[in-house]
Amino acid sequence: MNALLTVMLAVQMISALAMVGLILVQHGKGADMGAAFGSGGSGSLFGASGSANFLSRTTAVLATVFFVSTLMLAYFGSVRPAAKSGSVLENAAVTSTVPAATPALQPASGAAQIPAK
Repeated sequence: MNALLTVMLAVQMISALAMVGLILVQHGKGADMGAAFGSGGSGSLFGASGSANFLSRTTAVLATVFFVSTLMLAYFGSVRPAAKSGSVLENAAVTSTVPAATPALQPASGAAQIPAK
């Protein structure tokens, strides 16, 4: 179970970092208008329209992977082992059935605690 949680956590972290990178690489719709008025080149590695489709679809896939891994981690984090089922008070009632110590082992009270000279 720990191995599965470790793998899911790694998948979540990698998908989050890749998603952040892809979102930062993408340009907004306003960037094309700025390029039309001469404020910069609009060329990219995948072409003008191909990059938006490829990057946006890859971002959507990574967002889905991130969302599914988050749900799985939340589910596995809330599952309780069968041995520890029940409330804290029920577990305390079971452990409080230990017999009390004998009176001879209890510390003395009152004047018996004062040390003699």
